[in-house]
Amino acid sequence: MSAAVVSAFGGPEQVVLAELPIPRPAAGQLRVKVAAAGLNPVDGAVRAGVFGGGGQRLGLGWEVAGEIDEVGADVTGLRAGDRVVGLQHGAVKPLGTHAQYVVLDATAVAAAPKTVDAVAAAGLPLGGLTAARAVDLLGLAPGSSVLITGAAGVVGALAVQLAARAGLVVTALAGAEDEELVRSLGATGFVPRGAAPAGPVDGVLDAAVLGADALGFVRDGGVYVGLIPNHAPAPERGIRVEEQEVAADGAHLARLVALVDAGALTLRVAQTFPLAEAAKAHAQLGTPGVRGRIILTV
Repeated sequence: MSAAVVSAFGGPEQVVLAELPIPRPAAGQLRVKVAAAGLNPVDGAVRAGVFGGGGQRLGLGWEVAGEIDEVGADVTGLRAGDRVVGLQHGAVKPLGTHAQYVVLDATAVAAAPKTVDAVAAAGLPLGGLTAARAVDLLGLAPGSSVLITGAAGVVGALAVQLAARAGLVVTALAGAEDEELVRSLGATGFVPRGAAPAGPVDGVLDAAVLGADALGFVRDGGVYVGLIPNHAPAPERGIRVEEQEVAADGAHLARLVALVDAGALTLRVAQTFPLAEAAKAHAQLGTPGVRGRIILTV
């Protein structure tokens, strides 16, 4: 089978297709025939060597939508032919979801949404679980104010929707050109990139990784949630500082799927590329104006 991998660190040109044996699921695992897989900034970081692992072949891809084609021992409630979405956690691994087949723990998948296709569904697992965990970590009561930075990005936009659904009063920080978008997702306030909110907020969900600058927007005794482990600013003024770290969680993912099917969570696809053009897809990561997830199709 074909899989997108890197054997040397660097730019998009390091992403190549390799022919690898089709993996087999062990007990508690299942194999998914991949239909589509999301391409995330973390994949670019793996490619660039941020997580190490030099001297070996590294697989790319964390999130997937497809169909189960083999189930390992001790797996119940799932069978071949089921359409699923799932998360394969881990940066340094020999095979990721950017492949024709991938093996996942059975606890890492959920039934795929019925109201969107595999391309859209493939962008849910990583961004959705990241946003949901971050909103949960805020721990704010309904009616509390939250500023979400990077609100037009994949994670930020999902966080806007989930925070608004939780009853929080959401102010979105994004580019001026994205004001209409973030307001349509549930933000009641808007701050253009480079500006500051009119006053302190109860919490900040820092999807743009502004760090200390975003911490400065939080009231004394409020809360700051960062999305990248070990990158949060130091606490000050009694502010509770949290860092979310995403994990494969099929049960939580199923709740997000239910929101998608209820029309309460919007997924956005920016571009699609066939797996054979994975290097071209990587070249689009971080390109200004790209809004939504880049998806590889198989």
